[in-house]
Amino acid sequence: MGRPAQVHSISTPDRLLDAAEQEFAALGFAIARLADIAERAGIRRPSLLYHFASKDLLYRAVVERVFDALGEALLGSIDTSQPFERQIDAVVLTFVAFLEQRPSLAPIIVREVIAEPDPSRPEGSHGRTILLGRVVPLLDMLEQLLRSQGGDRLRPDLPVRAALVEI
Repeated sequence: MGRPAQVHSISTPDRLLDAAEQEFAALGFAIARLADIAERAGIRRPSLLYHFASKDLLYRAVVERVFDALGEALLGSIDTSQPFERQIDAVVLTFVAFLEQRPSLAPIIVREVIAEPDPSRPEGSHGRTILLGRVVPLLDMLEQLLRSQGGDRLRPDLPVRAALVEI
């Protein structure tokens, strides 16, 4: 006989993504185990594999979801009717608030940035391609905003992208 059904207000895929985000942030991709993620989400491993056929697909979904949420938050913080300095403050404060709400973001990024390339994967680490696909557009958008709204308030030789990456 199976386990008694539990009533959850959050869908199973969302519970899995939440659990996987925490597990990947805490342990990294290589060490995180699907069985532990499933247990954290309150299901069994076969049920996890029903929703996400592999660890790679689950990791991709986690990273994409986090960066999509970050992009939405940052875009939502931009109010071009405000003075440039207030726009910058709003973006930085939104980013800081996001990191406080989603502390998993920083460890995932750091692991991907410092990860040794995987020789069996031509694209590098499991998440590097995903991160580049999500981070670069965010950086492009923010850099374009700074350059277009900053006008004469920014030094012409200011390395805007490098400054954004440091933040």
